[in-house]
Amino acid sequence: MNSAETLEPTAVDAEVCCEPSVQPSLDDYEAQLRASVFKALADPNRLRLLSIVKGSEGGEACVCDLTQPLNLGQPTVSHHLRILVDAGLLHREKRGTWAYYSLVPGAIERTTGLLASL
Repeated sequence: MNSAETLEPTAVDAEVCCEPSVQPSLDDYEAQLRASVFKALADPNRLRLLSIVKGSEGGEACVCDLTQPLNLGQPTVSHHLRILVDAGLLHREKRGTWAYYSLVPGAIERTTGLLASL
């Protein structure tokens, strides 16, 4: 074996390789849950939908009232609303042929705490 093939660590290698000093505070499941909320909020249309629902009279809005302000079709708005429901931000209630959406109680406060509790 020549000197180029020597496998002994150098002083530089010793500085690069080290044990992690801290264990992750989030397990994989919790990280996935938080990421789903952040992904839901990462779309401007979904942020606007949350804003509209939050500001609606009585704190709820019919899906029929959410298409015009966003200038989007009903299937697209329904898709965005489903993502917000799946992320635990909105509650959906079916009344006859229409669906009404409201904020899940405490969802905004829990969401603001997601980063603070990392």
